[in-house]
Amino acid sequence: MRPEAPRRKRNFPRAPRSPGSILASNSPGNVKIAGVKLTHPDRALYPHQGITKLELARYYQQVGDWMIRHVEKRPLTLVRCPEGHEKECFYQRHITKSMRGPIHGIRVREGRSTVSYISVDSTPGLIALVQIGVLEIHTWGSRQDRLDQPDRLTFDLDPDPALPWKNIREAALTLRRRMADLGLGAFVKTTGGKGLHVVVPIIPKHNWDEVKAFTKKVAATVAIEEPKLYTTTMSKAKRKGKIFIDYLRNARTATAVCAYSTRASAGAPVSVPVSWQELATDVREARFTIRNVPQRLARLRKDPWDGYEAARVNIPHAMLGKL
Repeated sequence: MRPEAPRRKRNFPRAPRSPGSILASNSPGNVKIAGVKLTHPDRALYPHQGITKLELARYYQQVGDWMIRHVEKRPLTLVRCPEGHEKECFYQRHITKSMRGPIHGIRVREGRSTVSYISVDSTPGLIALVQIGVLEIHTWGSRQDRLDQPDRLTFDLDPDPALPWKNIREAALTLRRRMADLGLGAFVKTTGGKGLHVVVPIIPKHNWDEVKAFTKKVAATVAIEEPKLYTTTMSKAKRKGKIFIDYLRNARTATAVCAYSTRASAGAPVSVPVSWQELATDVREARFTIRNVPQRLARLRKDPWDGYEAARVNIPHAMLGKL
């Protein structure tokens, strides 16, 4: 598994054996959001901004209708930080007996066994994740009914931090043009960090090996054509002054941060779908946070990803050969 977060901060340990229930006790300080009891609502999860558990829950309540279409029916990998992003955090992907109600499981084959991955399909489900201290939600590139046939491609543009915004914008536009040449639609979102995700909706017909080979071929071609600007090498020592085009999100059990998910970093940044026109200005890192995204959505005249489903087609057969 390769969740997005590890490259940008410390490596989190796996979940402890007793992660705790999503059900709240009946202490006087409890509140209820979207029908889910929230314990310790005044706990600071982003202390420098004074953002509490309650404020985070209210954020997900406001953006729930926008976010569910991106998260529903997908296995999840979570970053849990019960005491806030500055304290101990850990990854969790398997459901436990203490999780119930709006959190449910998706059965996934792992080797010779089958396990239950965490999944949510509703706003109460998102609030239940807040209750257990989740600060990041990462999703598979496939859905429950076709786990081995992804329905989207993700190119993660991870730049050298010293690069100016214009380089990152041009990288995203380059991939968009490359997809258009192949008859594929491309959409873009922020990651809540230094880069961007270029997301391509596809018909869930091809297997993970085919999809990974295709995205590797695209990334490698772009890097070969502009070797001073792009690389497909993961090593940070070898990508100084370049943008790493990460195609490895397109593998079974690999994940990418979900649209409208917060990140476990200072400022409570959010991964946000944007229109291509919005790339005219720098939209990285703290441009979008839980305190301005709901207002942004209220002002929008249409979804920045309008036409996403209509753009869903098959990958060209000629491009599916393995490298």
